[in-house]
Amino acid sequence: MSKIAFLLADQFEDSEMKVPYDEVKKAGHEVVIVGLEAGKTVKGKQEKAEYKVDKAIADVKASDFDGVVIPGGSSPEALRGNKDILNFVKEVNQSKKPIAAICHGPQILASAELLSGRTITSYPPLKDDMVNAGSTFVDEEVVVDGNFITSRTPEDEPAFVREILKAI
Repeated sequence: MSKIAFLLADQFEDSEMKVPYDEVKKAGHEVVIVGLEAGKTVKGKQEKAEYKVDKAIADVKASDFDGVVIPGGSSPEALRGNKDILNFVKEVNQSKKPIAAICHGPQILASAELLSGRTITSYPPLKDDMVNAGSTFVDEEVVVDGNFITSRTPEDEPAFVREILKAI
Protein backbone atom coordinates (compact mmCIF):
# COMPACT_ATOMS: atom_id res chain seq x y z
CA MET A 1 0.00 0.00 0.00
CA SER A 2 1.29 3.43 -0.97
CA LYS A 3 0.86 6.70 0.90
CA ILE A 4 -0.17 9.48 -1.51
CA ALA A 5 -0.24 13.23 -0.81
CA PHE A 6 -2.96 15.33 -2.44
CA LEU A 7 -1.87 19.00 -2.50
CA LEU A 8 -4.98 21.10 -1.99
CA ALA A 9 -6.21 24.64 -1.34
CA ASP A 10 -9.54 26.41 -1.81
CA GLN A 11 -11.14 26.65 -5.26
CA PHE A 12 -9.85 23.30 -6.56
CA GLU A 13 -11.65 21.75 -9.53
CA ASP A 14 -14.10 19.48 -7.67
CA SER A 15 -13.97 16.35 -9.84
CA GLU A 16 -10.20 16.61 -10.39
CA MET A 17 -9.82 16.09 -6.66
CA LYS A 18 -12.74 13.79 -5.95
CA VAL A 19 -12.26 11.25 -8.74
CA PRO A 20 -8.52 10.51 -8.25
CA TYR A 21 -8.86 10.72 -4.43
CA ASP A 22 -11.75 8.23 -4.35
CA GLU A 23 -10.11 5.86 -6.84
CA VAL A 24 -6.70 5.85 -5.12
CA LYS A 25 -8.42 5.22 -1.78
CA LYS A 26 -10.63 2.50 -3.29
CA ALA A 27 -7.48 0.78 -4.61
CA GLY A 28 -6.32 0.44 -1.00
CA HIS A 29 -3.80 3.25 -0.77
CA GLU A 30 -3.53 5.76 2.05
CA VAL A 31 -4.44 9.29 0.99
CA VAL A 32 -3.38 12.39 2.90
CA ILE A 33 -4.61 15.87 2.05
CA VAL A 34 -1.74 18.30 2.43
CA GLY A 35 -2.39 22.04 2.44
CA LEU A 36 -1.16 25.26 3.97
CA GLU A 37 -3.02 24.81 7.26
CA ALA A 38 -3.97 21.54 9.01
CA GLY A 39 -7.64 21.22 9.95
CA LYS A 40 -8.79 23.88 7.48
CA THR A 41 -11.78 23.01 5.30
CA VAL A 42 -11.16 23.73 1.62
CA LYS A 43 -13.98 23.96 -0.90
CA GLY A 44 -14.14 23.18 -4.60
CA LYS A 45 -14.98 25.95 -7.03
CA GLN A 46 -18.18 24.15 -8.12
CA GLU A 47 -19.06 23.79 -4.41
CA LYS A 48 -19.76 20.08 -4.97
CA ALA A 49 -16.87 18.91 -2.81
CA GLU A 50 -15.06 19.98 0.32
CA TYR A 51 -12.23 18.39 2.24
CA LYS A 52 -10.45 18.90 5.53
CA VAL A 53 -6.69 19.40 5.24
CA ASP A 54 -5.08 16.47 7.09
CA LYS A 55 -1.57 17.90 7.37
CA ALA A 56 0.08 21.27 6.93
CA ILE A 57 2.87 21.29 4.36
CA ALA A 58 5.24 22.55 7.09
CA ASP A 59 4.62 19.31 9.04
CA VAL A 60 5.29 16.71 6.32
CA LYS A 61 8.37 15.33 4.61
CA ALA A 62 8.55 14.09 1.03
CA SER A 63 10.13 10.87 2.31
CA ASP A 64 6.86 10.05 4.12
CA PHE A 65 5.03 9.67 0.78
CA ASP A 66 5.13 7.38 -2.25
CA GLY A 67 3.65 9.92 -4.67
CA VAL A 68 1.80 13.21 -5.10
CA VAL A 69 -1.40 14.23 -6.88
CA ILE A 70 -2.02 17.90 -7.71
CA PRO A 71 -5.66 18.63 -8.66
CA GLY A 72 -6.40 21.66 -10.83
CA GLY A 73 -8.69 24.65 -10.55
CA SER A 74 -7.38 27.71 -8.69
CA SER A 75 -5.84 25.60 -5.92
CA PRO A 76 -2.38 25.32 -7.57
CA GLU A 77 -2.24 29.10 -7.94
CA ALA A 78 -2.78 29.44 -4.17
CA LEU A 79 -0.06 26.86 -3.42
CA ARG A 80 2.66 27.67 -5.94
CA GLY A 81 3.97 30.67 -4.01
CA ASN A 82 4.65 28.58 -0.91
CA LYS A 83 8.31 27.60 -0.50
CA ASP A 84 7.46 24.45 1.49
CA ILE A 85 5.12 23.22 -1.28
CA LEU A 86 7.82 23.80 -3.93
CA ASN A 87 10.54 22.08 -1.86
CA PHE A 88 8.19 19.16 -1.19
CA VAL A 89 7.56 18.49 -4.91
CA LYS A 90 11.27 18.96 -5.68
CA GLU A 91 12.17 16.32 -3.08
CA VAL A 92 9.49 13.92 -4.34
CA ASN A 93 10.87 14.40 -7.84
CA GLN A 94 14.48 13.77 -6.71
CA SER A 95 13.29 10.41 -5.37
CA LYS A 96 11.70 9.65 -8.78
CA LYS A 97 8.32 9.06 -7.12
CA PRO A 98 5.17 9.67 -9.20
CA ILE A 99 3.91 13.24 -9.45
CA ALA A 100 0.47 13.50 -11.08
CA ALA A 101 -0.86 16.95 -12.02
CA ILE A 102 -4.05 17.79 -13.90
CA CYS A 103 -5.39 21.01 -15.42
CA HIS A 104 -3.65 23.90 -13.56
CA GLY A 105 -1.65 21.45 -11.39
CA PRO A 106 1.50 21.72 -13.55
CA GLN A 107 1.76 25.38 -12.46
CA ILE A 108 3.31 24.06 -9.24
CA LEU A 109 5.83 22.04 -11.25
CA ALA A 110 6.66 25.16 -13.27
CA SER A 111 7.18 27.25 -10.10
CA ALA A 112 9.36 24.46 -8.67
CA GLU A 113 11.45 24.66 -11.88
CA LEU A 114 10.89 20.97 -12.67
CA LEU A 115 9.61 21.20 -16.25
CA SER A 116 12.81 21.78 -18.18
CA GLY A 117 13.21 19.02 -20.76
CA ARG A 118 9.97 17.28 -19.79
CA THR A 119 7.00 16.48 -22.03
CA ILE A 120 3.71 17.35 -20.37
CA THR A 121 0.15 18.48 -20.89
CA SER A 122 -2.06 20.81 -18.85
CA TYR A 123 -5.16 22.93 -19.24
CA PRO A 124 -4.58 24.03 -22.88
CA PRO A 125 -4.63 27.83 -22.21
CA LEU A 126 -1.54 27.30 -19.99
CA LYS A 127 0.49 26.01 -22.97
CA ASP A 128 2.67 29.14 -23.25
CA ASP A 129 3.45 29.07 -19.52
CA MET A 130 4.43 25.40 -19.72
CA VAL A 131 6.64 25.98 -22.79
CA ASN A 132 8.22 29.03 -21.13
CA ALA A 133 9.01 26.81 -18.12
CA GLY A 134 11.05 24.60 -20.46
CA SER A 135 8.66 21.74 -21.24
CA THR A 136 7.43 20.32 -24.51
CA PHE A 137 3.63 20.72 -24.45
CA VAL A 138 1.38 18.13 -26.10
CA ASP A 139 -2.41 18.29 -26.28
CA GLU A 140 -3.29 14.73 -25.17
CA GLU A 141 -5.58 13.27 -22.50
CA VAL A 142 -2.66 11.97 -20.44
CA VAL A 143 1.11 12.24 -20.80
CA VAL A 144 3.55 10.10 -18.86
CA ASP A 145 7.16 11.32 -18.88
CA GLY A 146 9.31 9.47 -16.38
CA ASN A 147 7.68 10.01 -12.98
CA PHE A 148 5.38 12.81 -14.24
CA ILE A 149 1.73 12.11 -15.12
CA THR A 150 -0.17 15.08 -16.53
CA SER A 151 -3.68 15.60 -17.91
CA ARG A 152 -5.74 18.51 -19.22
CA THR A 153 -9.31 18.63 -17.93
CA PRO A 154 -12.02 16.68 -16.06
CA GLU A 155 -12.82 14.81 -19.30
CA ASP A 156 -9.34 13.24 -19.05
CA GLU A 157 -9.83 11.89 -15.51
CA PRO A 158 -10.29 8.20 -16.51
CA ALA A 159 -6.89 8.15 -18.28
CA PHE A 160 -5.31 10.26 -15.50
CA VAL A 161 -6.52 7.87 -12.78
CA ARG A 162 -5.48 4.81 -14.82
CA GLU A 163 -1.90 6.10 -15.06
CA ILE A 164 -1.77 7.10 -11.38
CA LEU A 165 -2.86 3.62 -10.29
CA LYS A 166 -0.33 2.05 -12.66
CA ALA A 167 2.48 4.20 -11.23
CA ILE A 168 1.72 3.57 -7.56
